[in-house]
Amino acid sequence: MQVEQLKKITEDLLDPFFEAGEEAKRYIKKGIKITIKPDKSPVTDGDIAVDKILRTNISKITPNIPIISEETVNLKVENSFKTFWLIDPIDGTREYIKKKDEYTLNAALIIDKKPAIGIIFAPEKKRMFFSYGDQKAYQIIDNKEVILSCQKKTKKNKVFALTNSTEPSEDVLKILKKNNANDFTKVSSSYKFCLIAAGEADIYTCRARAYEWDIAAGHAIVKHAGGIFQNINGEEILYGKKDYKNPPLLVKRSKQLHL
Repeated sequence: MQVEQLKKITEDLLDPFFEAGEEAKRYIKKGIKITIKPDKSPVTDGDIAVDKILRTNISKITPNIPIISEETVNLKVENSFKTFWLIDPIDGTREYIKKKDEYTLNAALIIDKKPAIGIIFAPEKKRMFFSYGDQKAYQIIDNKEVILSCQKKTKKNKVFALTNSTEPSEDVLKILKKNNANDFTKVSSSYKFCLIAAGEADIYTCRARAYEWDIAAGHAIVKHAGGIFQNINGEEILYGKKDYKNPPLLVKRSKQLHL
């Protein structure tokens, strides 16, 4: 698929993402209904409403590309696709339930097992992030489109890390120390990847956890902004794994994090 095609698909999806973000906020205002899934994780009626908006619009724009969504996937069926959409309608559902502002809406187009488009919207932050190719990563903030280039915005000679826990494992702490991280803070959703693409954080690492739809959009945005998104052995991450599970991650703004 050509870059111009990817650009049009991405831009056609921005308004549906804004619409879905407003829908997510409406459910917060009227009172969220929570259901516990078989894996013991929560899902809300807001997740389902957002999922419907995103899947409906993606199906209209790319009717021949299959969609795999966290809220409709059958984990007992192995994924055999090489080109497909991955959707996580609300990443950070627990934060969404608590009315915190870090939850995100996510979609990624995977082509030949690699992320070609990434869209992440943080409704409460009023920040839209998207990408559709190398050096074609952007955010919309304050009604302005800004290029994302992983250029450092944190203090020079300091390495600012993100984690998914306030008490990271020893493995995670060792990797952060190896990369001279001076401080870390917890960010629960894919918003962490956007912060790295925007240069507002330098590094994120985690043990094997979560699923492909949790990271694919962030992978596209970080990579297209010029960052590094690999497993902890420095190997490329591909999508379409049979069980959808992620390996341990190492995401970096650049090779030289202190500059």
